Amino acid sequence: MSINNAMLAGVSSLIANSSAMAVVSDNIANVNTTAFKRNRTDFTRLVNPQSKSSTYNAGGVTAQTRQLVRSQGNLNSTSTVTDLAISGQGFFAVSPLQTPGAAVSNVAFTRVGSFAANDEGNLVNQAGYFLQGWRVDPTGNTTTSPSDLSLLETVNISSISGTATPSTTAKINGNLRSTTPVSTAVSGGTYNAATNNMASGAVTPDANWSFQIYDSLGGLRTFNVALLKSATANQWITEIYASPASSVTTGAPLVNGQIATGTLAFTPSGRLDTAATSPALLAGFNLGAAAGGAPAAGTAKWAASTGLAAQTFSLDLGQISGEGGVSQFDSPTAITSTTTDGSLFGDVSGVEITKDGFISAIFNNGVTRKIFKLPVATFVNPDGLLADRGGVYRPTSDSGQFSLKDPGLGGAGVIASSSLESSSVDLAQEFSSMIIIQRAYSASSKIITTADDMLDEVIRMKR
Repeated sequence: MSINNAMLAGVSSLIANSSAMAVVSDNIANVNTTAFKRNRTDFTRLVNPQSKSSTYNAGGVTAQTRQLVRSQGNLNSTSTVTDLAISGQGFFAVSPLQTPGAAVSNVAFTRVGSFAANDEGNLVNQAGYFLQGWRVDPTGNTTTSPSDLSLLETVNISSISGTATPSTTAKINGNLRSTTPVSTAVSGGTYNAATNNMASGAVTPDANWSFQIYDSLGGLRTFNVALLKSATANQWITEIYASPASSVTTGAPLVNGQIATGTLAFTPSGRLDTAATSPALLAGFNLGAAAGGAPAAGTAKWAASTGLAAQTFSLDLGQISGEGGVSQFDSPTAITSTTTDGSLFGDVSGVEITKDGFISAIFNNGVTRKIFKLPVATFVNPDGLLADRGGVYRPTSDSGQFSLKDPGLGGAGVIASSSLESSSVDLAQEFSSMIIIQRAYSASSKIITTADDMLDEVIRMKR
């Protein structure tokens, strides 16, 4: 009977609009939930078989809920470095279990990035899920895979101790006066780098400049560059030696703490002449480890008392940077500045997280060291993911398998530190939908009451 069909169609509409109201209610309730993705109700017509020879057979309507997981919420700045958001597509990999240094299990995916370090230094969000990442080895490299979860570890920001960085380059900026007279030690032939030299103090240099480097233990070591004007134009006899000399051990002909000797040459225009300068002065200095054997002829090592590791560093006199360095003009001999890289020992003072996913420890000596890299997991159809408690999602056959990618590559979004993604709910849209749903629900109830009145008329026909 068509009246029964009409009533059943009204009932289906009540059920569908009730479901739609529940979706709107859930959206509004989560308007302040970090990274919440709104849901939407799609209404679909139900069609019953029809016959031209009979009355219309009403089918009604059904409601299906659709997740809008791929929608992007606004990114809001915070004052916490470990608050993370993804600008673009993708998810953080998380696990409900903390497994530092071991392969993770039960991995889920989320955009809720309100991470903070717990009492063990592991980054965990307010839902209790631990952030997972690829560990960076001491050389700065990572082993990654788009699908191998065994390479992930729970991110721990307190698992790295203090560090010191040995120097690799020291630079001297200065000038040697071109009109400096030739030293009497040179003109008289008494100077000899191995027996009567500047390093021992037997010969007074025309210039004696010192510079410092950081050793493998973060200590400062002082070296001197001593120079004598040569009888050959535009050339200077040079000795580079440790101060004190006892901090190194040398192999003949090097003596008195020398690590290199030779001639420093300049062009007629006062610039460093690298072609005419002794290679030993411009090449890197290789200081052997204190625990090593006796140094070979013409080489040096750290003295046994220092306990230092082997170290290689270069002295930049202008041949490395191509600017500044040592010059020879008719101006007073003077050192302008010395600079060196490396650092003394420092403790971890904080962390920084870059948009390409690197988590770096910042030490109070100015050194920054990468410790983890965060992958961004992408899906072919993120709207097909299965939502779970705590703001996480799990893969389904509709979503497809995950792919762990470097942030910003292959369609993956970039990571924003000191930011949280807000809910994608628009209250104006939700309240508008609520009004439409309420009106539709009221209209559907009228279908039922009207059909009931019509059935009542049919029943009264017998009386």
